[in-house]
Amino acid sequence: MGVKSLLQLLVSVEQTKQAHAHMIVSGLTANTQLMAHLLCSLSLSSSPPFPYSLSLYHSIPSPTVFASNNMIRCFSHSPSPPHSLLLYSSMLLRHAKPNNYTFTFLLQACSVASALPEGAQVHAHAITLGFADFVFVRNALIHLYSSCSSLECSARVFEDNVGSRDIVTWNSMLSAFVRHGQIDNARKVFDKMPKRDVVSWSSVISGYVQNGMLEQGLECFKEMRDKGVRLNEATLVSVLSASAQMGLLEHGRLVHSLAESFKFPLTVSLGTALIDMYAKCGCIEQSRHLFSTMPARDIWTWNVMICGLASHGLAKEALQHFERLTNEEGLRPANVTFIGVLGACSRAGLVSEGRHYFKIMTHKYGIQPVMEHYGCMVDLLGRAGFVDEAAEMIDKMTLPPDPVLWATLLCACRMHGSIELGEKIGNKLIQLDPTHDGHYVQLAGIYAKAKKWEDVVRVRRLMTAKHTNKAAGWSLIEAQGKVHKFVAGDREHERSQEIYKMLETIVTRIAEAGYSPNVSSVLHDIGEEEKENAIKEHSERLAMAFGMLVTGNGDCIRIVKNLRVCEDCHEVSKIISEVFGREIIVRDGSRFHHFKEGKCSCLDYW
Repeated sequence: MGVKSLLQLLVSVEQTKQAHAHMIVSGLTANTQLMAHLLCSLSLSSSPPFPYSLSLYHSIPSPTVFASNNMIRCFSHSPSPPHSLLLYSSMLLRHAKPNNYTFTFLLQACSVASALPEGAQVHAHAITLGFADFVFVRNALIHLYSSCSSLECSARVFEDNVGSRDIVTWNSMLSAFVRHGQIDNARKVFDKMPKRDVVSWSSVISGYVQNGMLEQGLECFKEMRDKGVRLNEATLVSVLSASAQMGLLEHGRLVHSLAESFKFPLTVSLGTALIDMYAKCGCIEQSRHLFSTMPARDIWTWNVMICGLASHGLAKEALQHFERLTNEEGLRPANVTFIGVLGACSRAGLVSEGRHYFKIMTHKYGIQPVMEHYGCMVDLLGRAGFVDEAAEMIDKMTLPPDPVLWATLLCACRMHGSIELGEKIGNKLIQLDPTHDGHYVQLAGIYAKAKKWEDVVRVRRLMTAKHTNKAAGWSLIEAQGKVHKFVAGDREHERSQEIYKMLETIVTRIAEAGYSPNVSSVLHDIGEEEKENAIKEHSERLAMAFGMLVTGNGDCIRIVKNLRVCEDCHEVSKIISEVFGREIIVRDGSRFHHFKEGKCSCLDYW
């Protein structure tokens, strides 16, 4: 086999160096073409050793345009991508004529560096020299303008020459719209595509998921599979993210089985997505198993595992993982790591531990707190009874506190009877957002606890007068290959009659077990019986009743709820788990509740 043929087979930097050594021994380094092929093999590497590449290039007496193009490509992987423009300038000074590949690689370098002015100059040169209509150059231009947040320019390049498009052109424009959150425009491009590949499907699915349009993303994934398009890892990761956010365990398991059947390797990206999906769907044991078997993990894998453990109330284990990642793995924690750690402390009431980790976050790791960190600390301190310390922390914040932070402290005031502070915060929140019903509910609860009934009535009337918007509560349950959504008092389900019949059975059985309704959360001027009827038709109870109908005896019932579970529903869920011998897992707005044998994993601290 000749040297040139051997060079075409090179796949690694080490092999390239071995070939270079062979050329030195054989006296072939004066062969410009062979040296250019060495550069070509280096340029194809994701991280070529830049000084070595540059020394190779400088050893060529009269570099050809092929050699210069590959050096420009190496520059795009270097710490200084814009330096490729200096090489281009030297080419012009040497009267070396660039070609369409020169501009493709130059534009790639400008994209990596987000160098818009330089990229625009390259674009002007490409037009002047007649290379702007080459499809590879146009694709690179679309990507350049998109990566520099100049989407209008990307669209203009895309529309300029409709006859010079390939599937990469379409995919580049599609990805540009997705990157900038313009999913409607992305879908229009997708629908017009004369041909689609796996990248096209993956981009539009990713766009839906990134923009919170989870159901559309899953529907698009179903359409992709129906058309027999082969999946790639990016598609699987996006769909796992959608399954995780919606709490769709069966769908997530389907994606996992597809990954195994197509023999996808358990990469860091795919493994992390699977761990996240199982944790958010209530299967923390499966997350643990995957985490322990992953061949490689990065900081984001650890973050997902720590946050997953925290959401399930496994605070001690979450903190152990933090110590492992810093002490054993030698990884540096990130902003999100401490959100998981502080969240774990908050959910378990570990005050001293929370104070410790909040301190080392800034003092040891130099991470400045963001609103989520303060939110965890205020929640931790407030629920543990350190209301004044939580208020002092807000006063000393370097950031302006948001309404969510004040609402967290207001909840703590209600819990611990801090009337004066609670009244002050409640009135402040009502002024900030007069239409948010939760602030009125909390303030009325504070007055009720202090037996200030006139103030309770005043707040109720004010709530009615302001036409407050109550956040719509809903619960999801996945069953029989479909997602079933319920709202309070829902009678739209096709099996509504059966659901309400089952609900009556549940009410009778738990009453026999000693259940007595707690209607304190129902803030309406109606009678006690009406309040009891209102609370028994909460969305999670309808979902539970439906779960009883469609799952086998002893099967686990899994529910996802968008709001925090109320005290009465929490108590009811515990009793149901004991009376009916069922494990019930509820993911509410802040954590998981595992109800089993009359107890909850949160130990009634939520």
